[in-house]
Amino acid sequence: MNTITIIGLGAGDLDQLSIGTYRKLKAAEYVIARTDQHPAVTELRAEGMEIESFDSVYVENDEFEQVYEEITVKLIAMAAERSVTYVVPGHPLVAERTVQLLIEKEREGIVKLDIAGGNSFLDPIFAALRIDPIEGFQLVDGTDIARDDVQMTQHVLIGQVYDAFVASEVKLSLMEKYAFDHPVTIVTAAGSSLEKLRTVPLFELDRETEIDNLTTIYVPPVVNREERLKEWSTFREIIAALRAPDGCPWDREQTHESLKRYLIEEAHELLEAIDQQDDEGIIEELGDVLLQVFLHAQIGEDDGYFMMEDILQSIGEKMIRRHPHVFGDRNVENSDEVLKNWQEIKKAEKPQVESLLDGQARHSSSLLTSFNYQKEAAKVGFDWPHIGGAFDKFEEEWQEFKVEVENGTKKSQTDELGDVLFTLVNLSRFLKLSPEEAMAHANEKFKRRFTFVEQSVREGRGDFSAYTLDELDGFWQQAKEGEKK
Repeated sequence: MNTITIIGLGAGDLDQLSIGTYRKLKAAEYVIARTDQHPAVTELRAEGMEIESFDSVYVENDEFEQVYEEITVKLIAMAAERSVTYVVPGHPLVAERTVQLLIEKEREGIVKLDIAGGNSFLDPIFAALRIDPIEGFQLVDGTDIARDDVQMTQHVLIGQVYDAFVASEVKLSLMEKYAFDHPVTIVTAAGSSLEKLRTVPLFELDRETEIDNLTTIYVPPVVNREERLKEWSTFREIIAALRAPDGCPWDREQTHESLKRYLIEEAHELLEAIDQQDDEGIIEELGDVLLQVFLHAQIGEDDGYFMMEDILQSIGEKMIRRHPHVFGDRNVENSDEVLKNWQEIKKAEKPQVESLLDGQARHSSSLLTSFNYQKEAAKVGFDWPHIGGAFDKFEEEWQEFKVEVENGTKKSQTDELGDVLFTLVNLSRFLKLSPEEAMAHANEKFKRRFTFVEQSVREGRGDFSAYTLDELDGFWQQAKEGEKK
């Protein structure tokens, strides 16, 4: 097994190489570069050194990962026949994917490596930009950048920005968080005689023509809180400030118990926005729901019982555990099987209870409690085989209620009314409808139509007592007809 010697060419021209590295290169029998696009390669060839390259591999593949994998395969094949010196830009262990793939193969015993080192592009970048990395910095691969990779409070260096296409992808990812005119600096050939820095607004990043293999993009940190509101940590910072000793008196007074009603209210307002297909409203109401989650998390942290990380870990573990068809090796054919698996896993997670109905009550909603009770009973076969039985039961309970209305007491009437409502919930379950959502929709519809009646009264005779019930009902019908237009 021959050795692949890996040498880094630094970030610029040949003068950046150490004497030892230069001598090792000159003594190499066979040298191949990941790319020709490096000044040191040009200079070495000018001195008479024969250097091949893998530039053709870039042309033959559409994805960078495919390029790196093919280069790795080719290098291993070459090393089976002879010793190979493989040269890469910068330092072999800094932002060099092919070297990482070779290291994986070395651990498997497939190849033998000698990593000779080289100068990283980071030191000359820090010098060119006059920044101190101790303040916190990130090094991100421009060919694989994602919105959530970037932390806006740190110095961000984006490497592997070879051309305008990669620059465009980087720009689009950054604009999901940064302002469109946030300043970014394009650094080329840092530390060499060709070093060049250009600062442009973010939206112009991919319009620059001088982007090549020696380009690094620098994104300065965002200090102003109001300019990094799209980052999760900023919102957490805001909630912590509200709950701090010098924060908002109202927020500081809140407890899990005092916030219960707000969570219910915000959830219903979100449902209303969804029903209205109001995207802006959905954004706002989801924010209000998220506010409740962050407040509860901050209260947990303030009290020393739990924090947001515990919540994320809990729900993350649950999602992975209950989706073995996504994160494991189980196969499913359809969503029905997904739900079946979910229930089986959920049942195995929960401690055994004396009754199937234990834990199903929802104190904030009698409708949801009824729905949950019936759903659990149905799972063990305590249910009608089809919806017809539920309709028959509704008719039976309706007749019994009417009898009690005529002859019964308030207690018996309340009891029979409960049975009627219970059977209506059962019908909603058969039809896969949410009784809570249906009731919320009915309430909103009543409010909307009655508001129209009130407006009509004000614009007419000015007082409800001036109208007959038939006339008021006429306004109601107008409101109803208006909704159909």
